[in-house]
Amino acid sequence: MGMAEVLRSIKNAEQVAEKRLSDAQDETSKIMADARRNASELITEATEDSVNNTKSTMDKARKTANKDADKVKSEGAKGIESIGSTANGRKGDAVQLIIDSLMPQ
Repeated sequence: MGMAEVLRSIKNAEQVAEKRLSDAQDETSKIMADARRNASELITEATEDSVNNTKSTMDKARKTANKDADKVKSEGAKGIESIGSTANGRKGDAVQLIIDSLMPQ
C-alpha cells in the first residue's frame, strides 16, 4: 500500500467520521425538539387539568355554600315569623298596659 492510498484511506475515514458526527448532531437536534414539544404539551395538559379541577372544586364549594345560605335564610325567616306572631299575640296586653298607666286609678 502506497502513501497515496494511505492518505486517501485516512481522508475517506475522516469524511465518514464527519458524516456520522453531522448525522448524530441532526438526530440530537431532532430528539431535543421532540422533547421540548412533549414537555410543552405536558405542561399545557397539566395546566388545563389544574384549571378544570379548580373550577370543579369552586362549583362544589359554591353549591354547598348556597345550600347553607338557604338553610340559614329559612331558619331566619322562621325566627322572624315567630317573633312577629308573639308580638301580635301580646298587642292587646301592651295596649291595656299603656291605657292602665295613663288612666288614674
